[in-house]
Amino acid sequence: MSVQTYTETVAWLFEQFPSYQNTGAGAYKPGLTQTTQLLTALNIENQSAKIIHVAGTNGKGSTCSYISSILTEKNEKVGLFTSPHIFDFRERIRINGILIDEASVVNFCQRVIDLKLDFEPSFFEVTFAMAMDHFNRNDCTYLVIETGMGGRLDATNVLETDISIITNIGLDHTQFLGDTLEAIAVEKAGIIKVEKTVVIGQTQEETEVVFMEIAAKNQSDIHFADQMETKFPSVLLLPKFQLSNLQTALVTLDILGISVDEETVRASLLHLLVNTGFFGRLTRLQEAPHILLDVSHNTDGIKATMEAIMNFSFEKLHIIYGASQDKDVNEILSLIPKQALIYLSEFQNNRSLKLAQLTEIKAKDSRVQSVSSDVNKLLTSLQSSVSTKDLILVTGSFFLLSDLDQTIINR
Repeated sequence: MSVQTYTETVAWLFEQFPSYQNTGAGAYKPGLTQTTQLLTALNIENQSAKIIHVAGTNGKGSTCSYISSILTEKNEKVGLFTSPHIFDFRERIRINGILIDEASVVNFCQRVIDLKLDFEPSFFEVTFAMAMDHFNRNDCTYLVIETGMGGRLDATNVLETDISIITNIGLDHTQFLGDTLEAIAVEKAGIIKVEKTVVIGQTQEETEVVFMEIAAKNQSDIHFADQMETKFPSVLLLPKFQLSNLQTALVTLDILGISVDEETVRASLLHLLVNTGFFGRLTRLQEAPHILLDVSHNTDGIKATMEAIMNFSFEKLHIIYGASQDKDVNEILSLIPKQALIYLSEFQNNRSLKLAQLTEIKAKDSRVQSVSSDVNKLLTSLQSSVSTKDLILVTGSFFLLSDLDQTIINR
């Protein structure tokens, strides 16, 4: 078999190795054996780059982006591996913000096909191997690697990292990681390496002891970022939860011996989108009316987003929300302000809550104004009908944002 074009290659990736992004639980293959075998077969090993490994329930992507952007501003060559993507598969693999090129994706996948392996690597394992190959070929000086899910059995945990970060712990993906904060913390703490440093972004009563015990067992230095003093640039306009992620990033860089002045922090935030592709975290689409895009998809994320939204000035709050079938939508909707007007939307991915399910939810919540199968028509309708003093928030699944018409965004 051979793949000729980028479109064919991405289709092969999703068909041959179903991803969690597309199929959910059926694609989840925990364990490190296959990843190790795949990297060995492809002769991929880290050469000299320093590796920063990031796990956590919320804030992983933000923390990765802050670190990457700061290092980019300091003229380092930074490989950034994150997931999932929103519009283009290549968003997962960047160097100083530049997407992996289409030819490299095609060529790498052909190499995997030609191996004729006696096992079937997962979509995520192939993607991670592709990222490591791309970073090695381009002589990156730093790699910032986000786990896919969990930590202990995540494919990225085959790496010998220089420092580990665990942003926070919340109840998400409980069917895989455990149904208590303590159990999930054990899985996330699996990225703590022997005699290496770990930074914990948020001190939580239920998980602090877990992290302390595992760090002690591994003879690893442990630092709780929220217990350390960090000097931010004055008048830094970031939501509280993003300030926490930025503090985690700055503490990590300080431990690595990388000095960061205020000017560099400002520049890294100003150039965050260009340096990292950071998108969908209270991203402002337009004003009059305000339109914000956000990928908060679990209870902790929604809580933080709602807290941040309340700092905006608006007359009415309109929320377009779409969720995957594994989310507790009733609990999430309970966190949305009572005065908000809610519009439920299906998205194209087959993991979406369907119209019939959304209609049932609407019948039980008087705030829900409508149910839609097309987020673009819904957003366009609201844009033209609400007051210019209102605020529209599009939030929920990454898939909901990926359905947005890019011509609307690019405007």
